[in-house]
Amino acid sequence: MAHQRISIDAKVMGGKPVIAGTRVTVEQIVRECARGLAPAEVADQYPRLKVDDVLAALVFAADYLADEITTAAE
Repeated sequence: MAHQRISIDAKVMGGKPVIAGTRVTVEQIVRECARGLAPAEVADQYPRLKVDDVLAALVFAADYLADEITTAAE
């Protein structure tokens, strides 16, 4: 699945997925949301981010996890 707002480049943040044109990682955004911040609050913390960027990061993370192979706990 293509994610227009997400970029992965080995030369940027060690190849972690970032919002295109920034150094803000998907991981950073997911962690901020996990702390209880709303997407608008996360976007407000980064001058170049828009709410749609935050939402795109969450969709990317969900899509990534949907493709992961999981094993049952023993």
